[in-house]
Amino acid sequence: MDETGIEETRLVDPDADAIERANEAALRPATLEEFVGQHIVRGQLGLVLGAAKARGSVADHVLLSGPPGLGKTTLAMIVAREMGATLRVTSGPAIQHAGDLAAILSSLAEGEVLFIDEIHRLARPVEEMLYLAMEDFRVDVVVGKGAGATSIPLSLPPFTVVGATTRSGLLPAPLRDRFGFTAHLDFYSDDELREILERSAGLLGFVVEGSAASEIAGRSRGTPRVANRLLRRVRDWAEVHGTGTGTMEAAHAALKVYEVDERGLDRFDRAVLLALCTRFAGGPVGLSTLAIAVGEEIETVETVAEPFLVREGLMSRTPRGRVATPAAFEHLGVDGSTGFGGAGAASRLFD
Repeated sequence: MDETGIEETRLVDPDADAIERANEAALRPATLEEFVGQHIVRGQLGLVLGAAKARGSVADHVLLSGPPGLGKTTLAMIVAREMGATLRVTSGPAIQHAGDLAAILSSLAEGEVLFIDEIHRLARPVEEMLYLAMEDFRVDVVVGKGAGATSIPLSLPPFTVVGATTRSGLLPAPLRDRFGFTAHLDFYSDDELREILERSAGLLGFVVEGSAASEIAGRSRGTPRVANRLLRRVRDWAEVHGTGTGTMEAAHAALKVYEVDERGLDRFDRAVLLALCTRFAGGPVGLSTLAIAVGEEIETVETVAEPFLVREGLMSRTPRGRVATPAAFEHLGVDGSTGFGGAGAASRLFD
């Protein structure tokens, strides 16, 4: 506060802010060689791109599926970079009408890569236009309405569509069949995540011990996006409360502050699991009832917490509802031996 009694405002150094943004962007690998994990997908995609470059043609259309945070957007950027092409980015919900897609396609130059995130959310008229564009490189633009409407075919230069989806089952078969290469991305191992963390820490100028990197990797849910996010939070703690180095102490303290336990469960995951184990004695309980118990929307419980809890073997989906497994009671330290559900009922489900 200055002598006039007005509190001074400290501005962020624009140069430091620009450097930080550049460092964050640099966390994405630029080539397939730098991309860690997904060895089968990398080998297959490298063959597709290498053959296209050898022929001097555009790459086949690519469909990438898998849970969020595994590198679908990064691979789309790599496809464009490997082919020496410009990347156009859009998403399924952003393209509401066929005319929107026609405007995007007509502005593409030869060889450009069009990345469509959440491609399963395209509207049906947009999908039908995309079929023709991907297969024949043309679109039919309808001019006028009613009996006087005419269709004008518009030729397009060859281009590559890279589609990303978290729910490949929602893609209609005609659209899925137009992709020349389809890949499903799997969750990463702890060793792969540790390698990603060490690379990211180097790019951020943050020294992290090997044991701390392993600890963060083990709590990252098999997902690079989560791993990098936790790394930044450990860096924050180390710079504010620690020595500025990513030690095991800094990792434990930061992860405790952000309520990420040793199995990677966060506050919301534990709230869902605790409600299932205590309020409903392990289940079975309906998803809507469980969502009400934790004060969240059904879709949030189903898409955010449930997939990880099921994958970790802490919850099971049954025809009668969600059931906690014995591992869930053990992890929470809850006695589930009594009640209409509980560990006993869960154990019988898996006998």
